[in-house]
Formats: sequence, C-alpha cells, structure tokens
Amino acid sequence: MFSKYKKTDAPAAKLAPVAAGNGTKTPDVGAAPEAPRKSMMKSAPVKAVVVPQDKEKKRKERLSDIKLEMHKALLDNLNLAALENATEQDLKAEISSIVQESLDELGVVLNREERQTLNKDLFFEVKGLGPLETLLQDDSVNDILVNGPQQIFVERDGKLQLTDVTFKDEKHLLRIIDKIVSAVGRRVDESNPYVDARLADGSRFNAMVPPIAVDGSLVSIRKFKKDKLGIDDLVKFGAFTEEMAAFLQAAVSTRLNIIVSGGTGSGKTTSLNALSSFIDDDERILTIEDTAELQLQQTHVGRMESRPPNVEGKGGVSQRDCLRNALRMRPDRIIVGETRGEEVIDMLQAMNTGHDGSMTTIHANSARDGVSRLENMIAMAGIEMPLKATRSQISSAVNLIVQVSRLQDGSRRMVSITEITGMEGDVISMQEVFKYQRVGLTPDNKIIGHFTATGVRSHFSERFKLWGYDLPAAIFEPVAAQ
Repeated sequence: MFSKYKKTDAPAAKLAPVAAGNGTKTPDVGAAPEAPRKSMMKSAPVKAVVVPQDKEKKRKERLSDIKLEMHKALLDNLNLAALENATEQDLKAEISSIVQESLDELGVVLNREERQTLNKDLFFEVKGLGPLETLLQDDSVNDILVNGPQQIFVERDGKLQLTDVTFKDEKHLLRIIDKIVSAVGRRVDESNPYVDARLADGSRFNAMVPPIAVDGSLVSIRKFKKDKLGIDDLVKFGAFTEEMAAFLQAAVSTRLNIIVSGGTGSGKTTSLNALSSFIDDDERILTIEDTAELQLQQTHVGRMESRPPNVEGKGGVSQRDCLRNALRMRPDRIIVGETRGEEVIDMLQAMNTGHDGSMTTIHANSARDGVSRLENMIAMAGIEMPLKATRSQISSAVNLIVQVSRLQDGSRRMVSITEITGMEGDVISMQEVFKYQRVGLTPDNKIIGHFTATGVRSHFSERFKLWGYDLPAAIFEPVAAQ
C-alpha cells in the first residue's frame, strides 16, 4: 500500500528478479546452499576456502543490483511533484514502505543493516546526489574527485585516498551530473561537454563528460567550508605565526593592495577570507567571483558572480563586466576571488584610482612569478603597452604579495610575504619580509621547518605608524631554527 506520494495511475511495482552475474535469480540471504552432487570418481577431499573480500564484493554487487531495481520502482510509484513539499521524515517512511513491498515481491531477504543501507542510498538517489551524498556529509573530506563511475577519490588532510564508493555505471553518473547542473540552470552534453557550477551548500562543482572525458565523466567538487577559518585558527594550525598575523593586520587595516598567490588547492581563498577579517565593519566591500566562495563577515558586502553564456552563446557576464560595474557602485574595497584574464586591467586600475585596500588571488609559484603572471595577463588582454609601462602600472598598484603553498606532506603554509617597493630601471623591485624556512623531513615524511623574518625593515613602516600600527622592531628580526 502506498500513501499520498504514490502516483494514482501507477500499478504496484512489478520487478524482474534481480539477476546475478550469470543471469540466474539471486538467492535469498541466509538460504540453505544447494547440496553438492555426488561424483562417481573418488578424489581427495577439497576444503572450500571463503575469501572475505570476494564475499564482501559479491554482497555489494548484489545490493547494487537490488538498489537499481528499487530505484526504478520508486520512479514508477512516487509522485515526484508532490515530493517538493514532503518532509524528510515522510519521504523516508514512504521509501521504506515501497522497499519492503518490493523486496517481498522479489522474495529477497535482507538483514537490518542491509535494509537500512538500502533505504539511505535510495533516499540520497531521490533527494540528494546519490553515492556522492555520503562523501559530501563527511566533514573530514575536502575534495571529491570522480574518474569515471568506478573510481572516486577524496582528499583528507591534504592526501588523496581511493574510496569504495562507486556509481552503477556511466548512465548513473551522468544522471547525477545532470541533476546538479539543471538545478542552477545550466546544461552539459556532447555539444557542451564541460560545466562549472555551485552546489546548494556553496561547494564548487566542475564536470567534463564524454567524448572529452575518454574513460568516463570527470567530476571534481571543492567542498564549501561551513566553519570559516579565522586568523587565530590558521595560526593554531601552523599556517603562519602571530608576528606575521600582526604584520598582515597592519597591511590590511592601512589599505595596502594585496595579492594572494599560490597553486591549486594551496589555500588562496582561505587566506583571502582570513585577511578580509581585518577590514573594518563600516566599509563597503564588493566581491566578484566566477563561483562564489568568499565568506566575508562584514555587514556591508555586495556579492557578484559571473555567468557563462546560454545555449545560443548569449547572456554571458564576465568578471570584467562585473568589475566595471562595481567601480560605479561606490566601493571602499573591491575583492576579486581570482584574477585569471582580461579583468586584470580593471583590477589594477581600481587599485590605482582610489580603491586602496583591494585584494585578489592569482595562480603563481612565487612572488616574482606572480608579477610575471600579471604581465602575461595584461598582454593576453590584447592591450598594447610597453613593458616598462606595464611594470610601472603593476608596481604602483600592488603593494604586497602573500605566497601560500601546499607542501609535499599535504600541509599548507604561508611560505612568503613580499613587498613591492617600486621600480629600479625596467625592473620591479621587491623585498621579502617573512618566509618559511624548510630544514628537513621526519621519518614519516613530515616537513620540518620554521617561519622567520628576513631582517628587512618593512617598506611601509612609516605608513603603519601614521595609521596607528607601530609594529615592534623585534617582529622583523630573524628567528633561528629550534
């Protein structure tokens, strides 16, 4: 018997027997094994060896087949339109009822644990993201990486781990991908085989499907941190020191223009969020991102997100479009989530025309590489400027480059804080104020190192004093290895 969520015109679920690998009906759990046939020839007795891993694998395959049939039954019998207003408790009860009736028709007996697992998986199929839902709810997982339906990796504590979570097949994976992108008004298919989107909880989602993805669809999910990490948290985790935090507080509060540089997954956005905590609450901040990830805690924050073009190639809104409009909206500071293209021109102009204290991130391996990357982005924007003029624009706009890195042991560190002090001829002059000094490795491959000042007095020390941040000289003294 089905309740109000059952389709009124749908017959009771008629399910085909769940097939095992050889096309025979799957035997009941706990059923007596078939008696072996007697042989006419005498032979040495052979003891049956049960391999636990094979038994577990067959059990999972069997449950997967049952789950597939149950999911078909749910689609046939549930009124999906009515589910929009259904409570989670009602839906779980309805699924449990349909599962029990379907199992009875199949003649399949499951123990309590298997039945609970089946009900949970089916609930995730209907209201969640199928097999990915368990990983999304695991707070220890930072990234989810799918390489086809049978291979799903996660990142925990900076290290990649292969999970035992799988999809049934490529169609199952494509259905979950389509469910994600359709929720945000986007599409992915052979004509448009890649997509960038955001999940309901703010997690960043990217997918590429066949024929571009050769061995099955590729999915990456950068999970959104529910608990924002502040400066104190990062100091506690060893990302940088209290002295570096004091210097960064002075730099942000005195409205220096800051670029956070680093590689993929190095903690650029986390560092930018932490730096933004030093901004006064009475300032108007506008943020511009391709995918909204920043978590600013100030009261007066305007958030903008770019948009790709539609099927007809129209309606696209780039970061540069957002940035141009932001300049007309009386911002005190502009924060660009990541500068990666022609918007660099407008970003530098904003830094040079009264929007002091603006911040952004770029992909680069060092502070010097970061400056070169800015030069390359200006060149790629199609603006013909002499190299000296380009470098002069950069040196006058950018005051500080904060370099973050994910080290080989998975830890994330703020490995360098570098000031841009001006021009010396045709070269941008820079000085490193703080750095992370690596010493060696422990037997378990953990990096040994320490943070230290370089001994160079900050170029902006007088500016700090005028704004009321008189940093003690001891902050800039080198620290010996412990």
